[in-house]
Amino acid sequence: MVATLRVMLDQLVAPSEPQLAEASLELARALVVAAPDGCEVEGIGPAGGADDAFAAVPGLSAVRRSALPRRELAGALQLGVGSGLGGGMIHAPSLFAPLVRHDRVHDHDQTVVTIWDLRPWEASSELPRSVVGWHRAMLKRAAKHADAVVVPTHSLATRLLEIAPSLANRVRVIAGAAPSRFAVPTDEVGRRRGLDLPEGFVLISGGPPPSENLATALAAVAASGIDLPVVVIDVEEGDEPAVADIASAAGVPERAVHVRGALDPADRAAVFGGAVALVAPSRRAAFPWRVVDALRLGVPVIAAASAVHDEVVLDGGVLVSATGASELSDGLGAALASALASTAQAERLGVLAGDRGRAFSWREAADKVWLLHAEL
Repeated sequence: MVATLRVMLDQLVAPSEPQLAEASLELARALVVAAPDGCEVEGIGPAGGADDAFAAVPGLSAVRRSALPRRELAGALQLGVGSGLGGGMIHAPSLFAPLVRHDRVHDHDQTVVTIWDLRPWEASSELPRSVVGWHRAMLKRAAKHADAVVVPTHSLATRLLEIAPSLANRVRVIAGAAPSRFAVPTDEVGRRRGLDLPEGFVLISGGPPPSENLATALAAVAASGIDLPVVVIDVEEGDEPAVADIASAAGVPERAVHVRGALDPADRAAVFGGAVALVAPSRRAAFPWRVVDALRLGVPVIAAASAVHDEVVLDGGVLVSATGASELSDGLGAALASALASTAQAERLGVLAGDRGRAFSWREAADKVWLLHAEL
């Protein structure tokens, strides 16, 4: 008898968050490759999107779509209305899943969902009310009906249990990773030129929302005394002027700041290839995707100490502890200046980052997902 793991791939049909879409794709590919003997992977998702939306995951045994497009399906899932996707062994890389009553013991139905970021609970004012309401409603449904909830770090698990204590004994930790085969491309210089970026810069990921601490990172660059340009990536379209204003207020000349949005893996790897360091100022309870990218590529990491960064970066970078924003920016600035004080120091931090980066793998994540479902 064949055991089928049904993976929710709504982000391939109608992407809503670039990082979540990338994670969904990478995990699905790894699950196909890691499938044990006698097991297979089926893709499930909403109606709509391109006809070949699932083609990016070769090896799927089948594809099943709901009759509803993503937006309507999201509403149905929130209400617990039958979506036509329930039943069997379901794994969702997000909370987007049919969380309804089911019988795991007799029918062998099971549903596992994933939470990467606690912003809907910790920084809800930064998100539309509809988004916050959906996430909170889906977590309540998960507390009632999910067989397990996956989070990427132990610190996130601890925080999630403070928000939803009834999930005790059902939270599992499975980290994400940089994209498989993520490496600086051979045409990195040309790609950076195509993006109109300079060579040799300090890299920051994030935008104006307060929880991303962009102002602190830019103030740190100014405080470091290092005369290098700054590249800010993952900025949402329309937020570029706000980032420029934040940079100016932090003391970084507007001409020195280059703002870009979400980038595909090849372009992003090329950007990392031109970076002398990544400054990661956010202390939000969220998986730090760009920190993991930097570790994978051996880029020195200067990060604000936090429960998540302490766990992910560990000894692979410099962690700066501080209480207030001013103290943090001064600390990050001093750490950045020290990291780039000599070629030897920068190379040492790069080696530490690369060593730590090998701890994160989508194949390992897929193996743990298969094991989780086997245990359930």
